[in-house]
Amino acid sequence: MKAKNTISGKTLHLFLMTIFAMISFYSNAQLKGGHILGSSGLQSGTQAPENTLSLYVPGYIYTANCLRNPDGDKIGNPDLNMFLTGVGANFVTDFKILGANYGATVLVAFASNTIQGSYIDSKSNFAFTDMLVQPIQLGWHHKKADFVFSYQMYIPTGKYEYGGSNNSGLGMFMNEISAGTTLYFNDKKTFHFSALAAYEINGKKKDTDIKTGDILSIEGGLGKTFYCMNAEKTAPKGILNAGLIYYFQYKVSDDKIPVGSFLVLEPDKDHIGAVGAEVNYLHIGCMTQAGFRWVSEFGAINRFQGNTFFITLAHVFSLKKK
Repeated sequence: MKAKNTISGKTLHLFLMTIFAMISFYSNAQLKGGHILGSSGLQSGTQAPENTLSLYVPGYIYTANCLRNPDGDKIGNPDLNMFLTGVGANFVTDFKILGANYGATVLVAFASNTIQGSYIDSKSNFAFTDMLVQPIQLGWHHKKADFVFSYQMYIPTGKYEYGGSNNSGLGMFMNEISAGTTLYFNDKKTFHFSALAAYEINGKKKDTDIKTGDILSIEGGLGKTFYCMNAEKTAPKGILNAGLIYYFQYKVSDDKIPVGSFLVLEPDKDHIGAVGAEVNYLHIGCMTQAGFRWVSEFGAINRFQGNTFFITLAHVFSLKKK
């Protein structure tokens, strides 16, 4: 007598429904890139003054209040808060390339709850994360507009293990090219609008064939600059910049995920928008600057949606020869 090697219709139905539910959940999974949304705002298309060295400490907080599917419908309420800080340096020289001032930037960062994608397994301890190096930064300054062009790379220095729940990095090398402008609407350059577009090309994740799709990010703002005068009203003692800011991000090409991965193959591409406000102040006497940005997201597709907070403290050193 042969043993039966079949399953009942009810069992098969339950099995297929389980697989479908898993695919439906993971179809909302998108892999994240290295670009930190909210890192640029007002005058995002303007380079720092020439012959300066800026040392800065960023504080980035992202709070996710929902996860949205391909239709933009809310499918989850994650309790997820990502935090990033570190030490960065930006210097701008008087050396000219194609009429632009040459500069460079580096950021050594630490993060907790690094978001790997739009699936809720992003809890991680505060640890050394991926490093930002910008070896090429060019800035042009004109009467009515500024322009910037840069190349930056995100180096996978943070801990990453495929399927790990305590990763502090994304486990991939990332190349990014950006270009932007700040337009001025008056001769004193106190009323301005900016836009900076960055295109990110991602490599394969460590020890896998998983590859995050290319990502386009656009950031900027509409603002007003105010000069705070000294008691004698003979010279400014500080510069205040305030206004509305925005960002948008689009996954341009599909994520590539091999068969057999715990993630689904090539999920629908994600995108998101956000609007908010920024205020920053530079004290001229001690050349110290403090800035705050808040941005609220909307229109999320296949990703988390929440609020971004960005706090920056910086000190500017003059490199001019006395």
